[in-house]
Amino acid sequence: MTSASAAVKVDLLSDTLTRPTRPMRHAMASADVGDDVFGEDPTVRALEERVAGLLGHEDALFTPTGSMANQLGIRLHVQQGQELIADSLAHVLRAEMGAAAVLSGISSRSWVARRGLLDASQPLDLMIPDGGAYQVATRLVVVENTHNFGGGTVQPLEELKRLREATQPRGVAMHLDGARLWNAHVATGVPLDTYGRLFDTVSVCLSKGLGAPVGSLLAGSAAHMQEARLWRKRFGGGMRQVGILAAAGLHALDAHLERLADDHERAHRFAEAAHAAVAASIDPATVQTNIVVLDVASAGWASADFVAQAAARGIRLYPVSGTAVRLVWHLDVDDAGTDLAVRELVPLLERGPQTS
Repeated sequence: MTSASAAVKVDLLSDTLTRPTRPMRHAMASADVGDDVFGEDPTVRALEERVAGLLGHEDALFTPTGSMANQLGIRLHVQQGQELIADSLAHVLRAEMGAAAVLSGISSRSWVARRGLLDASQPLDLMIPDGGAYQVATRLVVVENTHNFGGGTVQPLEELKRLREATQPRGVAMHLDGARLWNAHVATGVPLDTYGRLFDTVSVCLSKGLGAPVGSLLAGSAAHMQEARLWRKRFGGGMRQVGILAAAGLHALDAHLERLADDHERAHRFAEAAHAAVAASIDPATVQTNIVVLDVASAGWASADFVAQAAARGIRLYPVSGTAVRLVWHLDVDDAGTDLAVRELVPLLERGPQTS
């Protein structure tokens, strides 16, 4: 058997692994730059203005990471000793290292959402807009779209609208963790600004499906972005001649947005093959975008063992729990890579751990 350290042939660990294409590198090399801390980088400003327009907001702010964009958005709406609420699998709660509490003194509570999908009644029942002297006041609801650990699920537009209609008059803001909002837009055809205008602030990521090496943006009102710029500096995110990175984002929006549909199709194709082998492992109807969460326990596997066996075959996966693994399609996984994943992983799933 090939060792677990076999060379990686297909990397389905995450869509953060994409490498800049040659045209993207050319755009980066030829970018016009300036000092962004002073607001003098023309390529950064072009990117910020473009993304703000796409999302239906007045302005946007370029940040080095999606976590920083989210934390800036949170900090704008919630004061120390107040709370945000989000679903229990939300990236801001599960994967940002407790930043809201550590950096901003913000409490968090959560509800449990099946596959990460929003049912507006859950946050509405949970939130306490005015806690008085006895309970922590809810100031923000965070929604993730698409939902990473939910399996790339797209939030129902009607539920987003229902949440907005109920929170706004009660003084509770809404922040969209839209790291993969591009995928939701391509999968559904819902315009980006239709999603964006439902939220007070929106974060989007350039370094996942769009294939840029670095960068996210936070969009919102001009006043909010002016305040966010100050907090970005306080958080250590002030940058200088980063038009080189912003140019990658502009190229990505031009060249890589619509092709996200290819990632979605390949993910769905894999899901159909896995379902045909072990029906309980995945329902292909739930695979809306580029992420597949495979229930390997349904075939008798522990996720760590399945990941190790996949690695021995040159395929990297991410264990999301003791029973499930995540596969993410992206710019660097083509049809041939998808076919290889099907050939290697589906029989492994079907045979189970006893004969592998």
